[in-house]
Amino acid sequence: MKTDIHNHAIPDRALDLLARDPVYRVTVDGRRLKGSIHGDFLLAESFTDPAAKVAELESKGLEAAVVSVAPPLFYYDLDLSPALAMARAVNDGLAEFCAGAPDRLRWLASVPLQQPTAAAGELERAAAQGCVGVEIATGLADGRRIDAPEFEPFWTQAERLGLPVTLHPAYVERHRGLQDFYFENVLGFLFETAIAIERLISAGALDRHPELQIVLVHGGGYFPYQGGRLRHARTVRRELAAAPEDPWAYLDRIWFDIVTHDAAALRYLVERVGADRVVVGTDLPFDMALPEPMRLLADAVDADTAARIAEANPAALYPAR
Repeated sequence: MKTDIHNHAIPDRALDLLARDPVYRVTVDGRRLKGSIHGDFLLAESFTDPAAKVAELESKGLEAAVVSVAPPLFYYDLDLSPALAMARAVNDGLAEFCAGAPDRLRWLASVPLQQPTAAAGELERAAAQGCVGVEIATGLADGRRIDAPEFEPFWTQAERLGLPVTLHPAYVERHRGLQDFYFENVLGFLFETAIAIERLISAGALDRHPELQIVLVHGGGYFPYQGGRLRHARTVRRELAAAPEDPWAYLDRIWFDIVTHDAAALRYLVERVGADRVVVGTDLPFDMALPEPMRLLADAVDADTAARIAEANPAALYPAR
């Protein structure tokens, strides 16, 4: 089936928790979520209703999705108790959401990453409920980076369970140049992704966890276009003396979605990383989603490659369990 691996949902259990507990600092006003780290946004029916989700997929020429929670519900900036409560509400809710269309929908777990041991425990619980992977942010609200040694319990657990880890930009560091024009999303998200994956490579995290699979959204951010700069820097800068020699050597463990909004960029991505490392993603139902994902794919690659990216690769990334 043509499968979207970057698709968001907000289950009712999580919305109920948001509405009744002020610790989450948001207001649920009808179909609008107000005050989140991503600002105010409309809760489209496909965020909460599996039938609407399937209908939306079909309207885009897709048949199935691997859904993950919207990043405003990560809550890495809270104490462990409310963060864990939200992760559990998300995971229980996504399991129920996907049960509404089990032949079409599967889900990624959410974890309280600010406490890596608790995150590992919740990931194991979610795996028992049927998640097929896990989604985490590219960094934490307090500035910690996910390649730090303290996060080893999480990475060890994800590798042990055989669950791919999707890195979704969130908690973009404040930069004056990103304050206007919605550039925190337009530019900052891509930079965050490049920072996260290049740090994981340079810090040796992928060497320590050789079975780990990483999924990069938004076309992999800037990494596919600037990985060569990191490779060169390794040859001339002592700060990278202990880093791996070639970041491209890790492509067999990294997947990239097609959310580039540009056929020429997507064509380059497929050529650079290989057609077997690219999967369909849309970012639905946010307004920054691909409006016509299958047309973008058809404009970028031939029909056989498009079928591979839309069907075979998602099945390989998230095999039936």
